[in-house]
Amino acid sequence: MAHKAGSADLPLHSGHVPKWLADRMTRLGAVISEAIVHHYGRDELLRRLAHPFWFQSFGAVMGMDWHSSGITTSVVGALKRGLEPLSSELGIHVCGGRGAHSRRTPRELHDIGARVGFDGAELAAASRLVAKVDSAAVQDGFDLYLHGFIATDDGHWAVVQQGMNGDRRQARRYHWLSEGLTSFVDAPHAAIAGEPQGEIVNLADRRAEASRRGQLELLVSLGPDRIMREMRGLSPAGDAPAAAPPTQPLLPHLVMPAHHDARRRRQPPAAARDVGRSSGCRPKGFCRTTA
Repeated sequence: MAHKAGSADLPLHSGHVPKWLADRMTRLGAVISEAIVHHYGRDELLRRLAHPFWFQSFGAVMGMDWHSSGITTSVVGALKRGLEPLSSELGIHVCGGRGAHSRRTPRELHDIGARVGFDGAELAAASRLVAKVDSAAVQDGFDLYLHGFIATDDGHWAVVQQGMNGDRRQARRYHWLSEGLTSFVDAPHAAIAGEPQGEIVNLADRRAEASRRGQLELLVSLGPDRIMREMRGLSPAGDAPAAAPPTQPLLPHLVMPAHHDARRRRQPPAAARDVGRSSGCRPKGFCRTTA
């Protein structure tokens, strides 16, 4: 089934990618993806896209060196444009996108499945479940607005989706991969990591299994009035604490700073400045040598 492969926190910036850069990212992203598929296979491309650090580096190599939330939108969009003409050759299909495009993901998967032979309904259900887990089961203050679903002809897939927290001017990217664990709701995330932002409700954690089961039983067997009576009858103290569950390993989690460390003027390192002074070059620049 699926497992969460990692996450990334990015500063939330506005603006748009100029056409010349979008075109460059489309061409370069397609060429790099094609090389990975030919040399290592389609599943390896999915694994790399599902790694938050590799995805971030991939976007920078494609030309989006600004480390804001826009790198997710631009990379997913560039791959969707660049790989669509190569989909029959590579067996890779990029669905979804930002806003209204994300809501068209199930329909796109149905159409592609009917054309190439995988179960489009099953992948559409996976798309909805992944989005639901990161929006409802994991309540961390980020509202999803981008959902990219990358599928292969074999029915394997990766998901890159992103949410925003407008008050904190921050975005969080979530990565999923269709190999690993066997449940969407029982520890699909090995961990949720990030800067402290208050309490997080994570019903997909293995330690929340009793809570999930109890909520389902209440929904099936009781009405709203009975649920309220049960809640009022709960004792806030005096219950024996449950045994602590084993800790879970951490997933890759990328945190990018709010600033972008770009300088108008590049300064040489101290050693180069010293060499420049001793050889008669200007202290503020590099020496130019000839063979």
